[in-house]
Amino acid sequence: MSQPRRFWIRSFGCQMNVHDSEKLENLLHHAGYEAAADADAADLLIINTCSIRGKAEHKLYSDLGTLRAWRSASRGRVIGVGGCVAQQQGHRILERFEQVDFVFGTHNLRRVPALADAALSGRRAARIDASASLDRFDLPERHPAFASATPGRAYLTVMEGCDMFCSFCIVPTTRGREISRPAAGILDEARRLAEGGVHEVTLLGQTVNAYGRHDVRRGTARGKGTMPFAELLAHLDAIPGLERIRYTSPHPIFFDDELVRAHRELPSLCPHVHLPLQSGSDRILTAMRRRYTASEYRAIVAALRTARPDLAITSDVIVAFPGETEADFQATLAVVEDVSLVDSFSFKYSPRPGTRAAERAGRVPEPEAQARLERVQALQARLRFAGHRARLGDVTEILVEGPSRRGGRQLRGRDPQHRLVNLADGAGLRPGDLARVRIVEATPHSLIGEALGSGASQAPRGGSHDGVKTGPGPADEMRRAEPSRGQPMGVTG
Repeated sequence: MSQPRRFWIRSFGCQMNVHDSEKLENLLHHAGYEAAADADAADLLIINTCSIRGKAEHKLYSDLGTLRAWRSASRGRVIGVGGCVAQQQGHRILERFEQVDFVFGTHNLRRVPALADAALSGRRAARIDASASLDRFDLPERHPAFASATPGRAYLTVMEGCDMFCSFCIVPTTRGREISRPAAGILDEARRLAEGGVHEVTLLGQTVNAYGRHDVRRGTARGKGTMPFAELLAHLDAIPGLERIRYTSPHPIFFDDELVRAHRELPSLCPHVHLPLQSGSDRILTAMRRRYTASEYRAIVAALRTARPDLAITSDVIVAFPGETEADFQATLAVVEDVSLVDSFSFKYSPRPGTRAAERAGRVPEPEAQARLERVQALQARLRFAGHRARLGDVTEILVEGPSRRGGRQLRGRDPQHRLVNLADGAGLRPGDLARVRIVEATPHSLIGEALGSGASQAPRGGSHDGVKTGPGPADEMRRAEPSRGQPMGVTG
């Protein structure tokens, strides 16, 4: 009997890409593949790409160059390229890299097992056709062999695509137009996840809080099976065993009174919002086609903190957008400080082909762009450390992820504000547990806590929120980097 073929997936980019890779892994298990221990043990290697910045795209091309030797080292090896770069480049990747066997776009995950099988017969193909069909959400349940990298936590897609067309962003091209998933499918998946021991879900969408907006506006929500985003959150909050709900990435213009109220009233809705700023200059925000002003951004933050005083705000910031002056940059620094961002993902503007901003004059010289990036990151480091010090003595709850990078017997986990907490002694705890801890030390990048008691926590949902837990207690990530130093926290540009 022949051995099952084995796969290895390399994923770059946002949470949506990470979740797409999880979907691919599940699909391949259902098709009879097994997960390999590493790339050298694999027969099928898939690279799931990101095109938010030029650097990510260049890394793909560099990797493909080195993978020529990997493919030729063993007979029957196959390479597939997917994600946003694949959606843009399609057949050009096949033409440029003979070692690539197939290319698939963001709407074609379900075709991957068939494309991989065809490649074994020498049939190279690119499937990058876009689709407005809801079939993209109709995927098989988790295969028994699927092993989550984040026990107790899961991503849950509620919508895909974007209709905003910010001048710097390629997402509407690579992900297509907005399409909201029917609520019944979302709630069914959430219930299955909770029944399987997951007690934190992160709702994903390019503009996640725009969920259902077109159907609501047209009066067709009932027929399409969607609803306003805040109403969806309330239905999710009622699911027994679901302890925490997060969502990313929202757009500032889709915050309404109902969503703000949800942060006050829903026990499981975490006190953390990743709210992309991009710039603090109204002039630059207009050029970016962001559709809000700096004062409106500040007002949203104020409303959220009034509703939930312990709420942490993180963000995305672009520096050196074409035409950005020192005064524009100073306006960005002012907003970052005024709203006391606890963390942010900041990067230099990267021109993306096909976007309006790529044609703008006034490119900021590279040395100045780098200097501005370092200045905003230095400010963020100061704010982050101050925010961590303010948490000393707090009693909170963490979802245990695994061993801490600090070594020894330490474990790490995330609290409701999405802060990384390291435990000096995690005896009796394991990945996926919820544990009550007291914050005893603050570092520039994380918090240090001591466990209160042992075993899984039975604390109320949402940590320090006043809500009352409904339903049974928890059963007994994104692989996400620290946002100032790694991948974007959000799923848009």
